[in-house]
Amino acid sequence: MLFDSHMHTRFSTDSKMIIDDAVARGRELNIGITITEHMDISYPGPLAFIFDVKQYFAEYNKYRSESVLLGIEIGMRSDCLDENCRLVETHPFDYVIGSVHVIDNIDIYTPDFYQGRNKEEVYRQYFAAMLQCVTCYEGIHSLGHIDYIARYARFVDPEVYYSEFREQIDEILITLARKGRALEINTRRLGSKEAIEILMPIYQRFYEVGGRLVTIGSDAHRVTEIGRGLAEGLEIADRSKLKVVYFKDGQPHYMKK
Repeated sequence: MLFDSHMHTRFSTDSKMIIDDAVARGRELNIGITITEHMDISYPGPLAFIFDVKQYFAEYNKYRSESVLLGIEIGMRSDCLDENCRLVETHPFDYVIGSVHVIDNIDIYTPDFYQGRNKEEVYRQYFAAMLQCVTCYEGIHSLGHIDYIARYARFVDPEVYYSEFREQIDEILITLARKGRALEINTRRLGSKEAIEILMPIYQRFYEVGGRLVTIGSDAHRVTEIGRGLAEGLEIADRSKLKVVYFKDGQPHYMKK
């Protein structure tokens, strides 16, 4: 079964999607789904991007099946390492995505993060923070959306070009490969062939340095986004010689196309 391994329902601050609708959409598309609610501990905003994990399992366990799995997307920060690690160690998540959303207590989404700085400076800080996190975080299964910053960067050309940041990206990919972690193919930005071609060198390089596993996720916040770009994600994986997996009970399972 194919899986969309990244989506957010109403437990995430930025989503109002109802799990019943998500489950129904998965059945309609004949794919599995993994719910991965946002947890950004110490987020720079009052009670934003955190949720009650006990309530999450209490309400959603009844939906759990071979095709509906329960995960989490952890906002990785060095100052929240211990708390994040305790959280994932003490709860039965099927799948844990590790993502970088906040740096120096500023959300990458906000204009403040880019104010008065050029692209090279900002992106080098972004990749440095990501490397620090993938090095010290042991509880994650996959690194989420390596190109996340390109969604929101306030530059004429916000794309992440492997050739421009080769050394830093290589360090991240080598660390993931050494630890046996997966690299997510986040399909949110794969609406054009150009975007696919820009990202291809990163995934091909991941294979070259020993990486073997990728997950694919739409990052859906609405029902209509579930399954978005799955075919494009599979294309990237095939061209990169990487194996597509989903995680159940913390273990990788190869997806059958």
